[in-house]
Amino acid sequence: MKDVLFLLADLWMIFAGYFCGWLFIRRYGNYLLGLEWMVVATSGTNFLLWSLAGARSDSVLYDVAYFLDAFSRSVGITLILVLGLMRVTHRYKPSLGVDIGAFALAIVGGLFLRSFHGADLHTDRAAFWVAVFYVVVNLLTTVFLAYFALRLWKAGARWLAIWTGLVTAAGTTIAVTYDFFPLPFDDANRTIFYTAALATWGTQGFVYFRAYRALHAHNAAVDASPARAAGAPA
Repeated sequence: MKDVLFLLADLWMIFAGYFCGWLFIRRYGNYLLGLEWMVVATSGTNFLLWSLAGARSDSVLYDVAYFLDAFSRSVGITLILVLGLMRVTHRYKPSLGVDIGAFALAIVGGLFLRSFHGADLHTDRAAFWVAVFYVVVNLLTTVFLAYFALRLWKAGARWLAIWTGLVTAAGTTIAVTYDFFPLPFDDANRTIFYTAALATWGTQGFVYFRAYRALHAHNAAVDASPARAAGAPA
């Protein structure tokens, strides 16, 4: 049963990542969020293939999995997420150079930080501080997402604001648990934890897309209002 739930959670994250990522690009031209969502989906696809292939540590899929994980935990679902959402919170449209620079930074971060995966945090001080870094950048991102939820609430999308708050809290719980608080009742492969993590990350991708869509529509409605068109403050 655990394996089935793990498979379903992974498939959900893959679907949410590719589908919502494609919509981010096609409907809104938001390559930051679109490509990052697809990176998450690719990570889920790689994780699924690695698991089905026997979950061997000497597999190239193993190295790819840790690179993609570090990519998103360090810069992807932190800096790139914030920059992408600022398009509807602050009407900020980053230049092509910013887009390329953000992903280049994520690639460098993924290549560097992947080597610390699996190290004992009690004996490896560098690995300990890397784990702390992951939690800190997640918490900083959570502050912005709280503001994002507040903007949704003020825009009248209250259910989406609530869902954004809930999935963000769940994501932060996963981030804190990831390295520092392994579940005592889990198995050696951490099946229960990864099932919860994959389900949470997939739901985050889906909810944040719906929230982005709602705030984009709200901004468009404000821009189209007679007061706005006449130059009066909205």
